[in-house]
Amino acid sequence: MRDLMNHVHPITAIPPTRVTDNTALVSAIIDTAGYGSLTFVPMIGTIADADATFAVTVEHGDAPNLSDAVAVPGDQLLGSLGLAGFTHADDGKTRKLGYVGYRQFVRITITPAGNGAAADVGVLAVLGHPAHMPTANPPT
Repeated sequence: MRDLMNHVHPITAIPPTRVTDNTALVSAIIDTAGYGSLTFVPMIGTIADADATFAVTVEHGDAPNLSDAVAVPGDQLLGSLGLAGFTHADDGKTRKLGYVGYRQFVRITITPAGNGAAADVGVLAVLGHPAHMPTANPPT
């Protein structure tokens, strides 16, 4: 079957944001309960500063507020933090980073460096392999 829509649940992790300094963008906490997979999709708009770089980190934990957050080990990621990061040369591109860990709550952070101008960034979290289908449309 060619249906992906009923098998995924997209969530805005970081809404489209214009970043004008080096302040880290910390996502909403994603609750993976009822889903067997999670993929983060960073979306890059226009980056005005020619020497800006953007590093990605992912944390997970068991507390709903992530008060117990720890960095996700590399062997619990599909792809890599390095491949999920981006620079000023990546206008209009996307990245993807999968989470295969066992903790219920996960968040992603994008940290700019050398960014003194406007950079448009957002992140979509895509939960997949739901315990119950179809997933809600529109997503709730």
